[in-house]
Amino acid sequence: MDTWKTAVETIHRCLDAGIREFVICAGARNATLIEVLARAEAAGKVRLWRHFEERSAGFFALGRTMKTAMPCAVVTTSGTAAAELLPAMVEAHYQSRPLVAITADRPEAFRQSGAPQAIVQPGIFSYYAHRNKVEEWDGKGPLHLNPELGEDFNPDDENFAEVELAEFEPAKDRLDVAALARWLRDDLYRGLVVMIGSLEPEEHEEVFHFCSELGAPVVAEATSGLREALQALAIHDDDRVLRANPPGKVLRLGGVPSGRFWRDLEDLSEVSVWSVCRNGLPGLARASEVTRGPLNRVIPALGPIEAAEDALDLLHHSSARATRIDELLERFPDSEPALVRTISNYACLGRGLFLGNSLPIREWNSFAQWARPMRNIRANRGANGIDGQISTWLGWTADDSETWALIGDLTALYDLAAPFVLGQMNQSGLVLAVLQNHGGGIFKNLPRLASMSPRAAECMSNPHQAELSGFAALWGMAHLQVRRADDLDAFDPDGKVTLLEVVPAPEQTAQFWKEWATIKH
Repeated sequence: MDTWKTAVETIHRCLDAGIREFVICAGARNATLIEVLARAEAAGKVRLWRHFEERSAGFFALGRTMKTAMPCAVVTTSGTAAAELLPAMVEAHYQSRPLVAITADRPEAFRQSGAPQAIVQPGIFSYYAHRNKVEEWDGKGPLHLNPELGEDFNPDDENFAEVELAEFEPAKDRLDVAALARWLRDDLYRGLVVMIGSLEPEEHEEVFHFCSELGAPVVAEATSGLREALQALAIHDDDRVLRANPPGKVLRLGGVPSGRFWRDLEDLSEVSVWSVCRNGLPGLARASEVTRGPLNRVIPALGPIEAAEDALDLLHHSSARATRIDELLERFPDSEPALVRTISNYACLGRGLFLGNSLPIREWNSFAQWARPMRNIRANRGANGIDGQISTWLGWTADDSETWALIGDLTALYDLAAPFVLGQMNQSGLVLAVLQNHGGGIFKNLPRLASMSPRAAECMSNPHQAELSGFAALWGMAHLQVRRADDLDAFDPDGKVTLLEVVPAPEQTAQFWKEWATIKH
């Protein structure tokens, strides 16, 4: 086996597919690949990043695909290193991102032999990734390359200076929107609500004008980039409002919404649901319709839109609910929802925001400021896990400055290796805000928790005593603990990464949620 030739051919295939960025997790098995990539970088053909931990590297690469809309590859050594990429590949699959895993392998004869660093790597990502045939890859999801490399290391004079680079061209979806256009016109008396999940930047304008012309009530996630822009059509406290007054029809645009009502739709078979999204998945297990394609192509194809308006009068009391929410935030200024509002007043002045899953994204949707539009917002809403959140944020913002992330404490502890890449990227004005509840705060609001035994409830919430100042010091981040709004007077990013450890008052938070539950609809 000519290991050098195999490595060179692998990288040339990547360049021919438009892959330009690589995150390297070094090991003996992939040393030849690294040498080839170093030469390609010297010739100005690729961009390389370094990481020592494959799981974080995978999510960092996912963040790069979010930012550039181009592929990014992670290069690992053999054995369990390849398995560490599975979470990021799963997330990329459900986001339809072109994440590429290049997992150096030992020759086939070593598989199932018990030899060191030899596992069965082909097919390790199952249906979450296209396998080996780069030329047949559609570019709308993950790709797995598994080159078999021997022990020899005999580089020749391979030079990439004359290599011509190909463009990345993902396959385009065939659009058939006739049935969707009819659905949008029919039975509008039953009430139509538009639920907008994560959108790509190029989709913002088409979706905004579509919703404005349609005039139907809207639930716009922060990750849509249109939450504030569409506030005149927004249903405040949407989960409870829609549960009490289910519409006859729901149009979902973009990613799967994070709110509870979307899950309630599983049992509301009388509600007709149509999704338009990039991955072509309905987001529900029960019968519904879906159109696959980017919204900036689908919406223009629909032609003129007939106004649906607010047939169920869902917006009538919306302003009153918003006022009531503001009153609660003022009464309990040190509660978690109020501190999220405070953080949002600072973060909206930045250049972008990354939201962690579970509680942070839900609280941001409900309680963040409404005055200043925030269009550049991202989250990992594919599989909805808390894995790799800091890493994805850093990959997404690697070339930017003054972006924020808001995540939970367990999410932060889950990704402690992420800041390894800080020395390779622009750190100016980056802010990592962590909601410190000393455990899983979202589970405290689950009704089932009250009926569980104390031991089971402890297992659910994972209480801990970890403080985050040590995490900040480990990676050279500034640290500021925030217990009340006034604590942010000391906030000064000063050109470096700042970790804001946001510690809500438990009593105020509990009282906030208690009174929140009494708001009438």
